[in-house]
Amino acid sequence: MSRLKILKRRPPRRRREGVTDYRVRLKLVKSNLPRLVIRKSNRYIIIQLVESRVGGDKTLITVTSKHLLDYGWRAGTKNLPAAYLTGFLAGLLAKKKGVEKAVVDIGLYTPVSGSRIFAAVKGFTDAGIDVKVGGEKLPREERIKGTHIQEYYQMIRERNIETIQFSKSPEDVYTRLAEHFEEVREKIAQRVGGA
Repeated sequence: MSRLKILKRRPPRRRREGVTDYRVRLKLVKSNLPRLVIRKSNRYIIIQLVESRVGGDKTLITVTSKHLLDYGWRAGTKNLPAAYLTGFLAGLLAKKKGVEKAVVDIGLYTPVSGSRIFAAVKGFTDAGIDVKVGGEKLPREERIKGTHIQEYYQMIRERNIETIQFSKSPEDVYTRLAEHFEEVREKIAQRVGGA
């Protein structure tokens, strides 16, 4: 009698590569809500609003923090205030497309309270879209405005510490980052939201 080999089914490629958690993805797709997909790169925050369809996903909106430069943003494009503003911009664009609710898709990122991911979610919800997220996960208002960055910048200036961290942006931006944040938020609200 010959032996039968039992072959194990190989997991899908994206699971093997550690790119997709299909259990979580299935729950998000079954919600029948558009997914608020938030990702980070080394330079930008990327936000997409994606609808799941039978033939494949359809991306409704894509906004990166690079788009903030069009509204006068002169600080870094990967910090917490930039994440909030990117989420706010994406939320206003989604509202114009008639989106009222969404579900957050953070992929394989670990959900860290007060992180850039949740700053983007806060911006999206502040634009008027209903997204279920625990209030303890969202960053505090002073962090969203960048006061922690402003204080750190002033501290290293006082101590004459040389750093390349702030070298690509004009100096005056970081001395008044909270004000600059409000100016840019207002421009986005006026141009996109019509407020």
